[in-house]
Amino acid sequence: MQPLKISLETAQKLAKALGVPIEQIMHMPPHILVNKLLELEKREKEPSGPWR
Repeated sequence: MQPLKISLETAQKLAKALGVPIEQIMHMPPHILVNKLLELEKREKEPSGPWR
């Protein structure tokens, strides 16, 4: 499998947001990365705090 065709800056941001090493991001299959990004988006949209 070839590395993803994304910039280093994008890979660094994704690695930080997802909490995984940058090497794992670069060699992650695209469909898995999309699923992880969707999960991240859902987590960000969830209300947090005592008012849920």
